Amino acid sequence: MTSDSSLPTDHSLPFEKPSLLANAERINRYQALYLFDVEGDGQTWALIFHHGKANEVGGAVLNELEQLTRDLHDPRGPQTLISLSLRRSSRGTAIFIAGANVTERAGWSDDQVKVHVRRQRHILRELRAAPVFHLCLINGVALGWGTEYLITADYKIATEEAAFALPETGLGILPGAGGTSELSSLIGPAHTLRLGMTGEKINAVEAERIGLIQELVSEQSQALERALYLAQLISKKSPTSLAAFKRGVLTSIGHQGEERAEVEALAYERCVDSGEAAIGRRDFHLIKTGQSPAWSPRQE
Repeated sequence: MTSDSSLPTDHSLPFEKPSLLANAERINRYQALYLFDVEGDGQTWALIFHHGKANEVGGAVLNELEQLTRDLHDPRGPQTLISLSLRRSSRGTAIFIAGANVTERAGWSDDQVKVHVRRQRHILRELRAAPVFHLCLINGVALGWGTEYLITADYKIATEEAAFALPETGLGILPGAGGTSELSSLIGPAHTLRLGMTGEKINAVEAERIGLIQELVSEQSQALERALYLAQLISKKSPTSLAAFKRGVLTSIGHQGEERAEVEALAYERCVDSGEAAIGRRDFHLIKTGQSPAWSPRQE
């Protein structure tokens, strides 16, 4: 899957693209989200959040995140997704995602709220399972939904301006997009309870210490450079093998030893049955020189 041919000019964007994404082409079937094909070959997509007053997530954004999960599952979809934000407040505070759009729920019935929250939870679970390597680059505040969005990522890189918090229990609710059910698998129950019950805001140093992020850099340009380097490595790999590996890793979590071994066996056999293992053997001489074989479209 490649980007659309009729693309808007950069002048139509409400932000200036980073120099590292200067040649990225916007995928114009998305309107609430800003999706870019980084190299024009469909291998790496960049999702730049820039909506609302502070990237708060409401229905329009959820609709397009749902579309994004479908595109990521497409056999010719990208192999890497990079999520980031260039947003700053009027005071200059960097913003990743400042939570859910609670104001749009004014006048909703309790049943409408419950249906909406179930839907957003489902969409983020689908995004977590997408057969791509998903990197989040956090430069700024990630509050509530912003912290929960990180659960969908395979790898997180933050800058020194990043901050994280789960303030929902102070609003009479709780983290409902995975923060209650899934976050403890990343940082353990103790830190999850600490963040969710106190609402304490933590900085990037503390986030790295507890495992919420994996790398800490000084500036966003460094985070993006690192992400693009990882994406380049991934672009040489078999899309089917990548998908099988990710599914195997995520499916194995929480299972006993014998069950984990069977999950791995089935994932490996998927690579064999798809024909990708045969391509790897046939073109091993190319792989040794750093070249990439002509892998088949992704088979999940």
